[in-house]
Amino acid sequence: MKRREIYSDLYCVPPVIVRVDGRNFKHVLSRMGFEKPYDIKFASAMADAVELFFRHSGLSPVLAYTFSDEISFFFNEVAFDGRIEKLDSVIPSFISSALTMLLRPDEPFSFDSRVIPVHGHLIGEYLIWRQAEAWRNCINSHAYYALLSEGMEERDASELLLNKRSVQMHEMLFSRGTNIAAVPAWQRRGIMVLKEEYEIPGFNPHLKEETLAIRSRVKQEWELPLFKSAEGAVFIEGLLGQKDRSGNLRKSI
Repeated sequence: MKRREIYSDLYCVPPVIVRVDGRNFKHVLSRMGFEKPYDIKFASAMADAVELFFRHSGLSPVLAYTFSDEISFFFNEVAFDGRIEKLDSVIPSFISSALTMLLRPDEPFSFDSRVIPVHGHLIGEYLIWRQAEAWRNCINSHAYYALLSEGMEERDASELLLNKRSVQMHEMLFSRGTNIAAVPAWQRRGIMVLKEEYEIPGFNPHLKEETLAIRSRVKQEWELPLFKSAEGAVFIEGLLGQKDRSGNLRKSI
């Protein structure tokens, strides 16, 4: 029967992105009483679940980008020799468990997963793409629930918004007292979880002199720049490389 495991020999070569997406989250979260269209408690739990992954999964993502119920992990190195079956099962199962621990729902959470091979220079393009999706999700969600709050049926609201452009929904919301450009940045641009290096003072007993030691810690970034802007390009470049002693950027990919 072993030979029937026909997908077990599928491998990927880093760098790769693994994106996990929640399954049926709209209905699960609705039954849990979360605020609509966004709830800070749920967003915090998603970011905290990602942080738990950094700390306890045994895997080593460079960064993770999350909005709504999706998370994109970027890896320079992959575990399990790059076996796709392993990556597509271990990563979403860890996130499902972590989120369940954090929110303690009455019914289980589940995620699906996909592996996306990328070349180093495509990471920025990928993040721009997903952040654009975060913006579309934000403006659509606010518009949708604004219509529901006025008594419109769900199906009618969905049909009304189906072919509307972002600028039209922006104007629709503004006429109802909501400036979508002023909602919290994490709703519009997502959240990043990453490792950052920092220095701590130390002492070298052999040289008998003060030194600086480099440590790393996991950080959540809730105030992201627009990735497609000049500021965003600098931000992404900083994430994917480190400066050497001469101040030049040493790429990590």
